[in-house]
Amino acid sequence: QVQLVESGGGLVQAGGSLRLSCAASGRTFSSYAMGWFRQAPGKERELVAAISWSGDSTYYADSVKGRFTISRDNAKNTVYLQMNSLKPEDTAVYYCAGDQVKIATMASGGLRYWGQGTQVTVSS
Repeated sequence: QVQLVESGGGLVQAGGSLRLSCAASGRTFSSYAMGWFRQAPGKERELVAAISWSGDSTYYADSVKGRFTISRDNAKNTVYLQMNSLKPEDTAVYYCAGDQVKIATMASGGLRYWGQGTQVTVSS
């Protein structure tokens, strides 16, 4: 069993930055691909960024390429999402999720482990 706890959300002005963290419990974290999803009111959940278990492979949605960076520290059982140049349209609840899958399959969202979510609000 893996438990995921997100932190780092908040209110920021457009153009600002936030760093989200997702702390995982469990000994198998380092074998899981991890992803950050987001869901805005009235919209479907979308995969924002993903990283392989080793950190060698990453994925970014077109809407965040060049602005967001996903990384992980397996020694600390933590995955991060650095968000720069934030826009009002980035406002959403952000969730981290993980499983023993390839990152190419993560967009479908069929992952076993999810965090509770953290709110990110970007004001214009």
